[in-house]
Amino acid sequence: MNRRNRTSGRARKVLIGVAAATLAGGAFAVSTGMSSAGENCAGLDGALRNNLDFIAGQRADPDALSEARIANRQAVVDLINQRRATAGCTGTVQAPTKAPAKAPTKAAPPKAAPPKAAPPKAAPPKAPANAGSGEVVCKGSTVTLSGEGGAPAASSGTFPIGTTLKVTNLDNNKSITVKVATPSGSCVLLNNAAFEGVREPGKFLIRRAVIERVG
Repeated sequence: MNRRNRTSGRARKVLIGVAAATLAGGAFAVSTGMSSAGENCAGLDGALRNNLDFIAGQRADPDALSEARIANRQAVVDLINQRRATAGCTGTVQAPTKAPAKAPTKAAPPKAAPPKAAPPKAAPPKAPANAGSGEVVCKGSTVTLSGEGGAPAASSGTFPIGTTLKVTNLDNNKSITVKVATPSGSCVLLNNAAFEGVREPGKFLIRRAVIERVG
C-alpha cells in the first residue's frame, strides 16, 4: 500500500514538472515572435524617419543638388512604405518639423551662369564607342546623382544590390563601372564620387547615357 502511494506521488510530481516546462516553452515562443516583429517595424520606421528628415532638411536649406536628392529619397520613402504595409506596420512616422528655409537663396542665379556648354558640344561624335562590353539595359534612361557620399557606387530600383553596372556619358565619352549598393526608385543613380567620374562640368544630369549590366 505504501509503495503504491509513493509511486503515484512520484508520478504526480513528474506530470506537474512536464506541464510547467510546456507552459514555459510556449511563453518563450510567443515572446520571441512578438519581439522579432517589433524589431522589423522599428527598423522600417527608423529608416523612413531618417529619409523624411533628409528630405525636410533639403527643402529647408536647398542648393543646386536638392531637387535631385529629394527625388531620389522620395523614391526610397515609397519603397519603405510598401515594405511597412507588407510587414503590417501601423505606426505613424513623420519628419521632424524644421524651421522654414531662408528665402530662396540668391546662390541660384550665379550657379545657372556657367554655360560653358559650347566647347563640350564639339565632342559628341564618339557616341557608340563604349557600348558592347555588357548587356545594355534601361534604354533611354537619364542618369543623375543620389547625393550620397563614399566610394563610387550606385543605387537602383531595377537591379539587386551587388549588381555591377557600367554607365557611359555619350556627351563626353566617359564611363564608370560601379556596384549597386542601395535601393532607389530609378534604373540607376550614381553617388557623388561616381557621378564626378562621368559628368560634364556644371551639369547634374546625363541625358545621353548608355547603361550596361556587366556583372
